[in-house]
Amino acid sequence: MDAVVLAGGFGTRLQAVVPDLPKPMAPVAGRPFLEILLTSLAQKGVRCAVLSLGYKAETIVDHFGDCYAGMSLIHEIESQPLGTGGALRAALRRCDGDAALVVNGDTFLDFEHEPLIERWRRDSKPLIVGRQVDDAARYGRILVDGERVRGFEEKGHRGAGLINMGHYVLPTSLFGAWPAQPASFSFETDFLASQAASMQFEVFVTEGRFIDIGVPEDYRRAQTELAEVAQVTLPTEGKQSR
Repeated sequence: MDAVVLAGGFGTRLQAVVPDLPKPMAPVAGRPFLEILLTSLAQKGVRCAVLSLGYKAETIVDHFGDCYAGMSLIHEIESQPLGTGGALRAALRRCDGDAALVVNGDTFLDFEHEPLIERWRRDSKPLIVGRQVDDAARYGRILVDGERVRGFEEKGHRGAGLINMGHYVLPTSLFGAWPAQPASFSFETDFLASQAASMQFEVFVTEGRFIDIGVPEDYRRAQTELAEVAQVTLPTEGKQSR
């Protein structure tokens, strides 16, 4: 199954700390964060990743080329900001197969890859990867009936809850009936909020550790919490000829 890495955002909250780099290239424990993320995907068996790029895309393209950690890389570059929805729609068109693994380019999540993919193969239902946390106020909540997603609760409500990790298994035909306009839209607020229940989205609950480097406080925390992960290298890592 191909992977899509959403790595095109401006990273506004992190620019005070890392002003000259796209957010996924922010150094974590001595390595660009995107190296750590792609290495993790390669370890899980991913062989092709579509990098959805926008802000300072050339920095990422020049660094990685078209192959990294044994994976082929496809660069899907926005000519104008498309939002998470427009960017995802374009990236899914570049994927082979009937489904793709979608991950955020600023979040490390050690999810259970094989059970996640097996769940898709068994049920063929689009999946949101969720996780239970002690306080969901920063993230909002996924509302479920059993494994079926019935809706979402906005951010700001304190207390424990099941949150959306920004990782998915989605059919590559997901947007087939979705209007082509507007070209720019939010996957979370414009698409998921209205379509998740009717399209029978389900939740896959992970217990893997995670950290979102998109805010300065957590970016600083990642320097120590991901230090061990950052040391993992694969024999075929490094920029390849393009």
